[in-house]
Amino acid sequence: MSVASAGSEREEVELSIVIPCLNEVKTLPLVIEAAKEAVANRTGEVIVADNGSTDGSQELALSLGVRVVDVPLKGYGSALTGGIEASVGRYILIGDADCSYDFAETDRFVDKLKEGYEYVIGTRLKGTIDDGAMPNLHRYLGTPVLTWLVNLFFGTGISDVNCGIRAFTRDAFNRMDIHATGMEWASETTIKAGLLKMKIAEVPATLHVDKRDRKPHLRPWRDGWHHLRFILTYAADKLFMLPGLLLCLAGFAGFCLLLAGPVTIGNFFIDYHFLFPSSIAIILGVQLILSCFLIKTYTGLASYDMKLQKLLRIVSFESGIVFGCILILLGLAINCKIVYDWLMTLGQGLFAVRPALAALTLMAVGTEICFNSFFMSVMKIPVRVSATPG
Repeated sequence: MSVASAGSEREEVELSIVIPCLNEVKTLPLVIEAAKEAVANRTGEVIVADNGSTDGSQELALSLGVRVVDVPLKGYGSALTGGIEASVGRYILIGDADCSYDFAETDRFVDKLKEGYEYVIGTRLKGTIDDGAMPNLHRYLGTPVLTWLVNLFFGTGISDVNCGIRAFTRDAFNRMDIHATGMEWASETTIKAGLLKMKIAEVPATLHVDKRDRKPHLRPWRDGWHHLRFILTYAADKLFMLPGLLLCLAGFAGFCLLLAGPVTIGNFFIDYHFLFPSSIAIILGVQLILSCFLIKTYTGLASYDMKLQKLLRIVSFESGIVFGCILILLGLAINCKIVYDWLMTLGQGLFAVRPALAALTLMAVGTEICFNSFFMSVMKIPVRVSATPG
């Protein structure tokens, strides 16, 4: 094995194996031995990304001849990102420190990368799962549901979104621009690979019963919810945009039909009462659409959507404020006309439900656009993010 030093040129190193670690002193020797064997016939390195161990894991890893990267920012994703950023290999493979994954299967991943794939994920569901290695709740509910959602929204075509052993090229990792610090790191890498239309491959993976003498760091319900929330957040355009457009169209159709006066369709008499739900539909629809823009801006997903980028270049903060103010002024003008007519009748006999609802809708939508445009512009302000807690 030729192990790379920290100052080696990246092109000289074929593979970096990165192992996240938090108090894994019992299993580290076995994991490090397996990882070192996996790079024995190639130029590579083994990195332990330590996330604040207090049981001597760092010292043990150093004594076993591997690099240790101290990652102070807490979280599974933070440890992996810190270890990967410190690595020098052309290819990167990650696996847990609890002996649950088999580094003897490394060649399956590297061979796919050499074939031109950019992101290679293991699949336990098409591989081997030892008895007791995966709870039935994960195997038959959690993992299939999360995998189905990722495939539905991002077209990745995989069978196991939660597999803890996966590999990718350095260029692919840099392009993914990962931000997650917790367990949802696994979902983010897969989602970004799908959004970037990377060449994705699956290989069978073996899942063993972990050899820890304590409870795993994974908390099924909490981390499962975090994964689900993350996936739904990144699928905001599918969840919000179409429903928002449909609500706006339905509300607009209602105003077009009833703003001039009541109508009769067959035996059904339809009056201004249906303008109230039409108004609500437009206001809610606009907010759903704007929420989609906000989420895409906050998560950075706007950079993966060329159509949205073009739209945002046209619809700037200034144009959003101007358009919103125009709608507000139109609503105020209608209200002024209503007040003027009321005064002309000396406060008697005024019935202006239709124009009043139109004015309310215009002012509400204009206010939404102004505030959301301002909020979006704030989120675009560059900030310097510290790598240390606090």
